[in-house]
Amino acid sequence: MGLPLSALVTALLLAGCAVQPPAKPDVQGVVAPTLGQPLAAGETGAESLQIAQRLAWVQHPGLRQTIAQALTHNRDLRVALSSIERARAQYGITSAAQLPTVAATAQGSRSRTSADLSSTGVSTTSTQYTAQLAITSFELDFWGRVRNLNDAALQQFLQSQENQLNVRITLVADVTNAWLNLAANEARLALARDTLASREKAYQLTERMHQLGSTSGLVLAQNRITVETARGDVAAFTTQVAKDRNALDALVGSGLRPEWLPNADTLRAEAAAAPARLMALPAELPSSLLLARPDVRASEFNLQALSANVAAARAALFPTITLSTSIGTGSRELDNLFGSGNNTWSFVPQIRWPIFDGGSARASVDVAQANRDIAVAQYEKAIQTAFREASDALAERAQWQQRLDAQLAVVDANARAFQLSEARFTSGVDNYLTVLDAQRSLYAAQQALIALRQSEQANRVALWKVLGGNLAPVS
Repeated sequence: MGLPLSALVTALLLAGCAVQPPAKPDVQGVVAPTLGQPLAAGETGAESLQIAQRLAWVQHPGLRQTIAQALTHNRDLRVALSSIERARAQYGITSAAQLPTVAATAQGSRSRTSADLSSTGVSTTSTQYTAQLAITSFELDFWGRVRNLNDAALQQFLQSQENQLNVRITLVADVTNAWLNLAANEARLALARDTLASREKAYQLTERMHQLGSTSGLVLAQNRITVETARGDVAAFTTQVAKDRNALDALVGSGLRPEWLPNADTLRAEAAAAPARLMALPAELPSSLLLARPDVRASEFNLQALSANVAAARAALFPTITLSTSIGTGSRELDNLFGSGNNTWSFVPQIRWPIFDGGSARASVDVAQANRDIAVAQYEKAIQTAFREASDALAERAQWQQRLDAQLAVVDANARAFQLSEARFTSGVDNYLTVLDAQRSLYAAQQALIALRQSEQANRVALWKVLGGNLAPVS
């Protein structure tokens, strides 16, 4: 009765240690408790903060802190980091196949044979104990199949590292662009509010003039149109600013503190108008700068992995030699298990030579070669894309200062035209339509200047990104 009882106890222990299903993930800190409310800011990782601080081209401290938050809490980056761990583990599994697997086993068995089945006509009970040390199905890698599979796994691991770096660079660029977009819409909102305030004052003055009979009802109605138009712009930009903050929160993956975000007061400062400052580029950039881009490097590692798979598929056409061996001891008595004369051993070499498989092995080689050819084309395309993106960003960069200077001149000219039109209307020389046209032109020019500044900053970010995040900052 001892053996069944111990087996029952073992079964109960295993049942108590059974793996439980994972609990439902806690979404606290992922979404706000109430819809429409901002998410509380999470803790910023020290490593993420150090990375953000090294981005010296990022001038605004709030933008640096926002980037650090994204590097800590962004879910896409967490997926990329987990993918690295998965690739590292897969490489460990594949690498282990190059070494023999040694396993120790111990076994005890007891059986009873009934009298009817026994050759002696008497029921018998037999007991057997064994202990072994075995190497099971170890492949002798004469043709390099296992070695090439291991190399493919290594290249995939290196590819996952480059993918993670590319995700990080893209995340920094996306967060910066989202922050700049919020800043631009905050500037538009500030301009719309200032415009609304000035137009309301002008309307009040026109209303008193109308009451005194010194201006017509048409002029008063035209003034009213400008006021309501500005009020509508304020409402529209207020909504857009709220959406921009939501988009930035989702991209960062955590709440943001108000002092990290752009606002109307800081945007009026010169430093806030250009939170990204890059150094002047040299006349010639080496092509190796683009070949070192993480996405290009990832494509290169993918090509190398698939090339190794071709070699592994070719090696599978040759005979496979495996070796199984074991040494141990066996006895009918447990206390005599390791006694002299009870040694056991086995040696089982095996060769498997594929003679006919319907062309499956050859087709596997063709598939591997086709995958490698696809990877070659993808690698070449990645290089071409890198050169095109860099060329576009550089071509656009060369003309930005002229465009900004021209738009500033347009704003100044429209402001002067608006002042003159008001003076001419006040003196009775011109009608109020001229004032309205000048007012609208000035407002449109100011909005265009905000958009142009945002685009110029986005070009700086794009240039940093397309050059692989290696562009040095301004001192």
